Amino acid sequence: MVSVQFPDYPFTPHRFEARPGIAMSYLDEGPRAGEVVVMVHGNPSWSFYWRHLVLGLRDRYRCIVPDHVGMGLSDKPDDAAGASPRYDYTLQSRVDDLGALLDHLGISGPVTLAVHDWGGMIGFGWALPHMPQVKRLVILNTAAFPLPAAKPMPWQLSLGRDSKVGGFLIRAFNLFARGAAWLGTERRLSADVRRGYIAPYNGWRNAISTLRFMQDIPLREGDRAWSLLQAVGDALPRYADRPVFIGWGLKDFVFDRHFLDGFRRALPGAEVHAFEDANHYVLEDRHEELVPAIRRFIDRHPLD
Repeated sequence: MVSVQFPDYPFTPHRFEARPGIAMSYLDEGPRAGEVVVMVHGNPSWSFYWRHLVLGLRDRYRCIVPDHVGMGLSDKPDDAAGASPRYDYTLQSRVDDLGALLDHLGISGPVTLAVHDWGGMIGFGWALPHMPQVKRLVILNTAAFPLPAAKPMPWQLSLGRDSKVGGFLIRAFNLFARGAAWLGTERRLSADVRRGYIAPYNGWRNAISTLRFMQDIPLREGDRAWSLLQAVGDALPRYADRPVFIGWGLKDFVFDRHFLDGFRRALPGAEVHAFEDANHYVLEDRHEELVPAIRRFIDRHPLD
């Protein structure tokens, strides 16, 4: 997979053993002495989603972009009881992996945290004990608090989370990554770009993480990730004292206006760029505007 050429992805991924026998792929682009921007993707994407922003920042900023275990170019271990190596596909595992990677790279100073989709819960989960490190936030169509009361759970996610038939279809036919590549944008993606989103999850074994992410969605007390979700949501208003950039595709049927309103309430000083004609993969739909806007935002708020 590493040898495959992806459009607008002229990077050389690195690998790091996050756990015994399980390697994460990640990008580390830009000057080593540059201010650090950590970009955290969600499901069913990978570091490919951030490629335009990396290209727009790496001349001056150090861009660290992991592929979560089971995603992108990272290893895709099984989670069966007898598997070796075995990986537990939970939110806490993702948070721990991100921390292990940043420790491995010696990132102990200030960072800009950029998040999308599940990357919000993972990034903010990592940030809970590292809040003083997080000096700037870039938030794109994501969540960092429970499902808003006015927002119904989308049936497309329930299909994977709660249905055995749906779970089979996702793993057997790569249904979630294929669907997101076709329906996650308002702009029609080229065949090469769609392939970039779909290829890492082709086949039953490779699609495991796209399903496990859905099955781990916390909706109520008792769900495995619920306590971490609550802790992240409770802490969110504490970031209101630092620069925040929000970029949002309003056609997103999951992270819609209800989620955007939640971030606006928690972070009232945020610079908000919301697009009526953009969808979940907002960096695909509007990267020509968002990348320079994010660059100006980061340049305008230098670290002390």
